[in-house]
Amino acid sequence: MSLQQVKNLLLLKVKYASASAIATSVDYGLYLLLVYAWLGEEQKTWANFIAYPIGVLVNFGLQKGYVFDMKRRLSTTFIFAMLVSAGGWVLNTVFFFGLMKIPFFNLYHVLGKLLVNAVVFFYNFYGKRYVFEKRFF
Repeated sequence: MSLQQVKNLLLLKVKYASASAIATSVDYGLYLLLVYAWLGEEQKTWANFIAYPIGVLVNFGLQKGYVFDMKRRLSTTFIFAMLVSAGGWVLNTVFFFGLMKIPFFNLYHVLGKLLVNAVVFFYNFYGKRYVFEKRFF
């Protein structure tokens, strides 16, 4: 990779991270609302399971308009992006469920959610880049 390609990839990751930060804010806001105002603290995994896909939809809109250059039809891109996101949703839920079995992360569940999101971030970035732009690097 040339220096310019590395710079372009870094800029793309920064744009992706900023769009993800907005979508993650929606995810976390809904998660906290569900945990503390509706489902209760004993239902953290369900709250995570519900909040994550809402953040995914917000993220798709931001990725389409701000991050990636779409190389496919919108309907095709949406379907493939949702399939990648479904994989991320499964990874997110399984990892989160596992962390909630650890007393420290069960007590500090938002920290556990942050850790899971950090891991799933890279899966989502490269999967979505392929979906939108038909390439990984």
